[in-house]
Amino acid sequence: MEENQRLSYIKDVLEKMPKAWLMLTTHRLDIYDEKLAKTQFLEQFEVLFNNNNSKSSVLNELPTAFDYIRLGHPLSCILEWVIANFYHLKSENVISFSSKTVSILAILRKNLLDNKNTQIIYTDKLPDCFDAEVLRSIYSYKFDLKKVQKIEDISEFNGSTIFISQQEDNVNINLSPNIDFFINIHSHLGSILLVNGEQNEPYISEIQHVRRRETIAMTPSNSLNALTLLIEQSSFEKKKKNVETNKTLVINSIASITGSNTKALVASSGLSIQYAIMMGLIHDALAKHKGKAIKIIVPTNCYGGTNDQARRVAACIDNVDVVDLAVDGDNDMVQSIDVILDKIANENAIPYIIAEIPTNPRVEVPDLIKLKEVLSKVRKTEADDIAIDPVFILDQTFCPNVHFLGEDEILSTVRTISYVSGSKFPSGGQCTAGYCVGNKKTEGLMEKIELHLRLCDNEATDLQMEILAKQLPSMNQRIIDAYKNTREFVNFIKDTLPEAKINFVSEELAKQGFTPSVFSLDLPTKGNTDKEKESYKRALNHKLINLMITEIPNESKYCVSYGQLNGCYWTIPATSTQGTTKEGDKDYIARVALSPNMDLELHKKVFLNFVENI
Repeated sequence: MEENQRLSYIKDVLEKMPKAWLMLTTHRLDIYDEKLAKTQFLEQFEVLFNNNNSKSSVLNELPTAFDYIRLGHPLSCILEWVIANFYHLKSENVISFSSKTVSILAILRKNLLDNKNTQIIYTDKLPDCFDAEVLRSIYSYKFDLKKVQKIEDISEFNGSTIFISQQEDNVNINLSPNIDFFINIHSHLGSILLVNGEQNEPYISEIQHVRRRETIAMTPSNSLNALTLLIEQSSFEKKKKNVETNKTLVINSIASITGSNTKALVASSGLSIQYAIMMGLIHDALAKHKGKAIKIIVPTNCYGGTNDQARRVAACIDNVDVVDLAVDGDNDMVQSIDVILDKIANENAIPYIIAEIPTNPRVEVPDLIKLKEVLSKVRKTEADDIAIDPVFILDQTFCPNVHFLGEDEILSTVRTISYVSGSKFPSGGQCTAGYCVGNKKTEGLMEKIELHLRLCDNEATDLQMEILAKQLPSMNQRIIDAYKNTREFVNFIKDTLPEAKINFVSEELAKQGFTPSVFSLDLPTKGNTDKEKESYKRALNHKLINLMITEIPNESKYCVSYGQLNGCYWTIPATSTQGTTKEGDKDYIARVALSPNMDLELHKKVFLNFVENI
């Protein structure tokens, strides 16, 4: 009876849910408490269920679920909650993935670090993208594979037992005591992982962290499809979405936008494509330079996901290390790279550099001619042999329209791979898909990257491709229009609050094609000590953001976003995108992102009001 009541309530919720549940790719920081992010949404949702309250207005005011679509969102949380209640589990014991394989890899990663045995049991077959040899040789994962006729054939095992089920509809889950992790894989929707037994609950946060950094949760549209299957007990019908046509449109658009002749790869998120790049390059290094150390060079204050992911990869593979790169403020990116590459060359190691141009959040662009010279420089090892040349991994999310890689472009002669977060300008904030391209010197590397993108089943979904096919053709014009708004707003702030420090591209850089629509604002402060000054400035940041989102609620949002179709987004990097960055490298400044479509005059008016009341 309670099960039917629960399904009836969910059916009601799905009919009345806010549209944003299907479309949002980032979280509202005004209803977000990071310490409670993994519990608060479902706790309040359960209260609504107990009161049989499914009004749209109350659903819209529920706190942010998890912290990004990657880690979880309202529909994936509700899906996990429903399945957990079916099988008398805690909701956190059920974890959904867009990927069919990363749910398995998440357990293998923890057991690698814990030096624990793993057996993977299946009755029919493993997913086509599961490559046991590569997982063992490149990822360093250790496991045994075993095929059985039925679940009852599974015996006790000294370690973790993962059972793989591939049921499309009417999923029957048998949580035998000898199964630690039950994973059901759906060919079109992703996978659902159930953590069985109290002894395995320490895995939960580690599995969630893999989902956050190396893949994404089951997408909103696929979570909705999965919930519909549960409610209606029906079969899944894959809608025809002109998949191949959309894919061709996306690939052609990316080639046109980037000027690159290599095949673009499109992933479920920016971090999904970054993970494929990392593992593809490591695969290449292990194959061609056996025994040599691999150095991942990462900016100290870059986006927390990038920073964290690199360190997580290094933790799993013996000869991979992370090297800090100072790029912003008083540090010159080119000089820093030059010094580090000399040191790595001397050690006869393999250098992979990740860098953002323009940098985030300081919006700085290095001298590109000097950058090319430093990256092209022939270096020698301690033994006077020619050192391995670097691969430059360029995050150009802020300016995806700039040509770096095509023939005769600035980085065409340096091994360079460029990638972009698709939740920004490529989709206008409508999906998380990200993409990467390389120049001609990286064609062999791109093959390895594609192999790992497929192994992790992290390719963009059909709906993500459909959204990109629709939005990419207008991207360059949207970038131009958003830049115009940003330049006008920046100039207005300079006039009304000249004491503030603004980080934005110069007019000269804009003429070279660097036209971002984001800037950082270091507000003026006061106080007798450094601590008082910092405290005052941080409070002023929040005062400004609260004023903007209160006075212009339909346009100004307290969100981590950029490249959106409408409105203006505000955030403080130190408390959002730099979540895992070392405290001393965090930026407690306001970051502002403008769109091509917004009421700029109203934003000026409210900002002027803020200045007058400081």
